[in-house]
Amino acid sequence: LCLPDAAAREAVSLVTNPKTILIDASTAHRTDPAWAYGLPELGADYRERIRTSNRIAVNGCHACAFLLGVRPLVAAGLVPADHRLSCFSITGYSGGGKKLIATYEQNPAPNLTSPRSYALGMSHKHLPEMTVHAGLAHSPTFVPVVGAFYKGLAVTVPLSLHGLPGRPRLGDVYSVFADVYAHERFVRVLPLGAESNLDGGFFDVQACNDTNRADILVTGNDEHAAVIVRIDNLGKGASGSAVQCMNLRLGLDEGAGLSA
Repeated sequence: LCLPDAAAREAVSLVTNPKTILIDASTAHRTDPAWAYGLPELGADYRERIRTSNRIAVNGCHACAFLLGVRPLVAAGLVPADHRLSCFSITGYSGGGKKLIATYEQNPAPNLTSPRSYALGMSHKHLPEMTVHAGLAHSPTFVPVVGAFYKGLAVTVPLSLHGLPGRPRLGDVYSVFADVYAHERFVRVLPLGAESNLDGGFFDVQACNDTNRADILVTGNDEHAAVIVRIDNLGKGASGSAVQCMNLRLGLDEGAGLSA
């Protein structure tokens, strides 16, 4: 299903055969416990549920990047479940759908060349899944930003390491991701401190475009750090995850038809 939330719920209600496999790309069922959440890299339990469920809810784009960068830290105890996190995301305008694409591509106004923050009521529709599947007690303070480029997304999660229990060091944060994602073909943990992670000192938001890959950058120092997760919002953030879930559910190679 690739429909607005209300239409997705209606479509699901019309399915009477419990053996029918539904993969829903809308927001409608992402926190419904009766549905598997379609981001297998979150853990063996998530991957197994996708393999066996007839109801699979595909992740949201911002949520995908946030969860890949936060859930491992919560699970490892570096970030307490009741910690108040903040994050921001920059994304290409395709994430806003047909109307926003038309706004940027059909006689765009000059002010559209600047990045623009949105969802400033702090109630973005991805927040419920970000909170639930990260294992957080409180929703993060989340500010998304849309840029004047078609696709590509990066979520940044700042961390004040000296304010976390045990005062973890930057290397401790990096080690969590290196261990958790060591065998995940679609998650790449970038080498700590490598100049090759950046393009002339800048982090390229679009470097995962046309792939189903997520790149994780851990950067900063032993006092202040940031975890930055980069994806193609139309790939790993949407259709790529849907195909990956379909492959798992049908017993195919998980990466069939997908590029890392």
